[in-house]
Amino acid sequence: MNGSSCNLSFRLRLLSFFLLILVLFAVLCTPAKAQQDAAKPHDPLAEILLRKGILTSDDMKQIDGVATPQQAEDLMARILFDKGVLSNDEYAQIAERLPAPAMPASAGAPAAQVAGALTSATAELRQPLVNPRSQAPAASVAEKSPSQAINEALVPIRQFPVNGISRTGIEPAFRAEGVGFAPYGFIRLTGIEDSSSPNGDDFPLSGFLTDTPPNGSPEFHVKARSSRLGVNFAWIDPNPKWSITGRIEMDFEGNFNRSDNRNLSSIRSSNPSLRVAWGRLDYHFDDKNTFSALAGQDWTIYGSSTLVNMVELTLAGGEFGGLWERDPQMRVGYTHKFSGFSIMPEFAIDLPGSGLPPSAANVSEQLGYGERQGPDSNRLEIQGRLVGQWQLDPAAGVAPAQLIFSGFKGERTANALGSAVPAPYQATFPDGVSASSTQDGWTAEWQLPTRWFTLTGKTYGGSDLRWFFGGQLYSFFSDTGGLTNLATVASLDGASDIVLGTNASGKQVVAPERPVRAAGGFAQLGLPLSRIFNVNPTGRNAGWSIYGLYGVDQAKARDIDKLQGTRHVSTMLVGTLNYRLNKWVMFSYEQSLFTTHANAEEPLPLFKGVRSREWNDIHEELGPTFTF
Repeated sequence: MNGSSCNLSFRLRLLSFFLLILVLFAVLCTPAKAQQDAAKPHDPLAEILLRKGILTSDDMKQIDGVATPQQAEDLMARILFDKGVLSNDEYAQIAERLPAPAMPASAGAPAAQVAGALTSATAELRQPLVNPRSQAPAASVAEKSPSQAINEALVPIRQFPVNGISRTGIEPAFRAEGVGFAPYGFIRLTGIEDSSSPNGDDFPLSGFLTDTPPNGSPEFHVKARSSRLGVNFAWIDPNPKWSITGRIEMDFEGNFNRSDNRNLSSIRSSNPSLRVAWGRLDYHFDDKNTFSALAGQDWTIYGSSTLVNMVELTLAGGEFGGLWERDPQMRVGYTHKFSGFSIMPEFAIDLPGSGLPPSAANVSEQLGYGERQGPDSNRLEIQGRLVGQWQLDPAAGVAPAQLIFSGFKGERTANALGSAVPAPYQATFPDGVSASSTQDGWTAEWQLPTRWFTLTGKTYGGSDLRWFFGGQLYSFFSDTGGLTNLATVASLDGASDIVLGTNASGKQVVAPERPVRAAGGFAQLGLPLSRIFNVNPTGRNAGWSIYGLYGVDQAKARDIDKLQGTRHVSTMLVGTLNYRLNKWVMFSYEQSLFTTHANAEEPLPLFKGVRSREWNDIHEELGPTFTF
C-alpha cells in the first residue's frame, strides 16, 4: 500500500473513532438513564420542567425529598425563583397562595432553610460582559438586592467552557418544537483615527507593507461593521445528563459590495460573514466528570483560549502578539474536577489552513485566502490544549483562574502543472512538481482574575504562523543554498513560486521550502476602578475599568534574510478606558501605538519616502457599544 493510501486509511480510522465515541454514548448512556428516571415517581409539573431542562436531576431529588405536595410546590417555586424563571412579583403571587412552611420529613430544619441552602448551592453571580466578543452562555439567576450587590471583578474573555455547558447553561428567550433560542449580540459604532494607514484600512496592520506620502497616510473612519449578531440553541434530551447546545454567530467584517447601486458607497456596505456555527454535546457523568464534543466552526484551541480585551475588534491584536483564529473543526474534551481544581484536555481536527493570497489573475481567488495550499497537503491538522482551572481569589464576583497550554501540527503544499515547468526542467519533471513545508506551534497562556486586578496573557512560538496572524504574516521561503541554474514555476493557485535548481552533483531538484519561525505574545492588566475605589455598586459610577496591554510578534531574522523580507518585529502598546452606563451600554476610549521594526538587512524599506528602520501608527478609537 502506498503512502497516500496509508494516510487516507489513517484519517478514516480516526474519524470513525470519533463517531464511534458519540454513538456509544448516545446508545448506551441515554436509555439507561431514561429508564432510571422513568422509575422515579415525580410531581407531574416538575417532570415536565425536568424534560424542558429548567429543573435538573439534583433539583428533582430536593423536591422528591419533601413530605407533602404542598411542600413540593413551595420548594419548586423557590427553585424557579432562584433560577430567574420567576420574577419577584410572580413568586410573591405564588407565595400568597402557599401554606406556611412545614418541617420536611427527612430533615430537622424548616423548608425555608432547605430552600435557602439550595439557593446558595445553585445561584451564581451574573458576570458582566467585559467585552462583547465574549459570548459564553451565562448562568440564570435572580437579580441581587441592593444590599447584596457588589462591583464585579474583571472577567477574562473566554471562548471555551471548562466542565462543559450545563443543561441550564443557556437561558432561552423562547422555545419552538422543543428547541430553545437565545439571541445575543451588540451594536457598535466607533470613530477611528490612524496617524499612518497606507492601505486605507479601518484597523491597524503591520508596517512596511508599502511606502507612504510624506504625511504618512493618516486616515479617519467611522465604523459600524464590528456589530455582531448570534443565536444560542439548546435541545432538551430525555436524559438529564446530556446537554445539547449550538451557536451561530456573524458580524459584518466581510468585504464591501461592488454593484451598480453601491459603486459610490461601497465603503459603508460591508458583507455579513460567518464567525462561528457549531453544535455541541456534553455528557455529565456526575459532578466531577464531563465529556464534551463539538462539530462546526469555532475558535481554534491552539492560541485562541486567551484573547486581548480591546476596542479594536477586527484583528484584535493580530500581527502584534494577539494570536488567534476560527476554523471548521471536530473537537472532543474531558473535564475532571479535583478538590478545588479542574483539569481539561481537548483535542481537535481542524481545517488545514495556509493563508497565502492567491494570484489576482487566478480563478482560485474566488475561494479566498488559504483555500488551496493547506488542503493541498492532504493531511489533517491536529490541535490540542490542556487547561487547569481553580479559584485563585475566593472573593465574591471573581471568576476562576486558568493556565492553558496548547499546540498544533500541520502542513502546506504547493503544486504546479507539468505544462508550467520551464523548458530546461521539462525532462526531469514532465508531470509537474510539488513542494511542502511544515506548520507547528505552541502556547503557554494565563488568566488570573482577582478582586483588585485581572492579569491575562500568553507566549507562543512556532513555524509558519501566518494563518493565526503571527510571524509577521510570513509563511515560508525556498532554501536555494548550494543550487545553481535557478528557475521558478507558479503554483496552481498563483500564491507562490516553486524554485527549481541544480545541486552540486548536477542533479535537477526542487528547492526545499522552509517555514518561517516566529515567536511572540502579550500581557494585559485590567483594573476594576469602581471596585478598587469602593464605588456604590448601584450608582452610575459602578462601571469604570481600565486596561493596559503590551504585545509583540516577531519572525526569526535568519529566515527573513533568506526570504528577503522587510518586517522583523511588530509591537503594540494599548490603553483602554471603559465606562459601563448599565449592563447594556458601554462607552470606550482606546489609545494605541503600533510599531514595526524593519529587517536589519539593506536596503531598508520606505516610510514617508525615506529608508527607515521603524514605522509607527498612533491609533485612536472611541465609541459606544449597545449589548443585548
